[in-house]
Amino acid sequence: MTDYESPADRRLDRRIPLGSRARILLDGGDVIDAECVELSVSGMTLRADFVPGQSEIIEVEVVPPATGLERPPLVVRLEVRRCHMVAQRVYEIGGAIVKILD
Repeated sequence: MTDYESPADRRLDRRIPLGSRARILLDGGDVIDAECVELSVSGMTLRADFVPGQSEIIEVEVVPPATGLERPPLVVRLEVRRCHMVAQRVYEIGGAIVKILD
């Protein structure tokens, strides 16, 4: 898999490491389990057994870390900017948040 953007275009915002559970919600109702590795105000990095298309818009739900406070998941539309294999059948997906959903 090819890295879709140059290093100079990445990491313009500070990213916070998370390691939270996430789900990729596909059209048609399919759900892909994922991990949200990093989150920033403008984007996120996921790891999953899924290869999206370049510039594909996917819906992602991120479960907040357990802090003792009940919080709803963060649900966003993410534009895929990069995707590459990090292990067998595990892909790192980086993207820009284009919309926060209620």
